[in-house]
Amino acid sequence: MVVAVNKRSVMTLFCDTTDIYGHQIRFVLAEKGVTAEVEFVTANNLPQELLDLNPYGSIPTLIDRDLTLYEPHIALEYLDERFPHPPLMPVYPIVRANSRLTMYRIKKEWYSAYETILADPDSNEAKEARKNLLDDLVSISVMFKEKDYFMSDDFTLCDCYFAPLLWRLPMIGIELPKIAEKNYLSYMARIFERPAFISSLTEDERKIRA
Repeated sequence: MVVAVNKRSVMTLFCDTTDIYGHQIRFVLAEKGVTAEVEFVTANNLPQELLDLNPYGSIPTLIDRDLTLYEPHIALEYLDERFPHPPLMPVYPIVRANSRLTMYRIKKEWYSAYETILADPDSNEAKEARKNLLDDLVSISVMFKEKDYFMSDDFTLCDCYFAPLLWRLPMIGIELPKIAEKNYLSYMARIFERPAFISSLTEDERKIRA
């Protein structure tokens, strides 16, 4: 097997301008104050450099020296460990494990619904996914009256995982009912007004809530 060599001297993120997973990584980079080159590409027009380094030819792809990461949640945890300040994962193993499970559930249930909706917004599958996602978001909305952040008093990686989805609700045709929206308002303001979140947005992403 031939191993491709990264010739870049700085960390580089390849991602699409609206890809939700790329947004997660950009958000964490901004929170950490990490300088990285961001190259915007599309899935059907990937540079040869990325194809040489990523065996799956997928985006987002994060490249740091001899390391190539093409699984977003691994990239997020890598960044948190590589740049430990400020920490975004809990210190205690049990709490840390629960955070990982929370992110897994978000990906397994909510992100899969999001991807189903994007694939064919008018299909029956998308309508069902939209309903299920809305029901779940409404059911947990009360939590945001009790905690400043996602199931926590502190800003964590779970917020970096959840916020890009919450930002995209108008794009996938989901409108929170007034009662649930009221519960989310302070949380959304708290997250969406963070300098790191603002700087992580691309021009295309800003238009979602323009």
